[in-house]
Amino acid sequence: MKVTVIGAGNMGSAFVKQLVRAGHQVSVTARDSAKAAQVAAANPGAKAVATAGAAAGADAVVLATGYPDAVSALQAVGGLQGQVVIDITNPLTADYMGLTLGHSTSAAEEIAKAVPGAEVVKGFNTVFAQVLAEGADFGQGRKVTVFVASDSARAKQTAAALAESMGFGVVDAGGLKNARYLEPLAGLNIYLGYGAGLGTAIAPTWIRKA
Repeated sequence: MKVTVIGAGNMGSAFVKQLVRAGHQVSVTARDSAKAAQVAAANPGAKAVATAGAAAGADAVVLATGYPDAVSALQAVGGLQGQVVIDITNPLTADYMGLTLGHSTSAAEEIAKAVPGAEVVKGFNTVFAQVLAEGADFGQGRKVTVFVASDSARAKQTAAALAESMGFGVVDAGGLKNARYLEPLAGLNIYLGYGAGLGTAIAPTWIRKA
């Protein structure tokens, strides 16, 4: 697929790395164009592009900014009508130990309201950047789970296909409003990783008896 990654931080660069490795055509853009160029240079096959029009022709747009910057970043690339946007953000407090939204809405729903033409899917928000960068294989047949939630079947299928191409397991988490559950799940993962000292080589999953 043709994928545009918005953001050149830890998550953005990890996405570029794994998407290129999985054989996708990857473009990266960021507010700091030099940082985007660095990420592209570190991942041969990826290319850094200007922000304006960065989403043109993409099969999927990965929103890898912080939540406070998410809407402005999407509006800056423009032309998102009918495009799949994978929202990986979490509405975290300044100390990363709480959420600024919840119960009656979610980051994903607020983003979808702000860019009404886009097909927004929540996904990858429960995966640490370190896990994404190192890969989904945890050994002994275990692989990290990506939960996807969207009101668009096409967006959900696209996010699932990208996740599977990178080696992740996928769980269909229902409609976009269920991001209200996925974002607190990410908050718990962050607490366990940093607050409880378990480190970042962890990820939530779901198991069931065969």
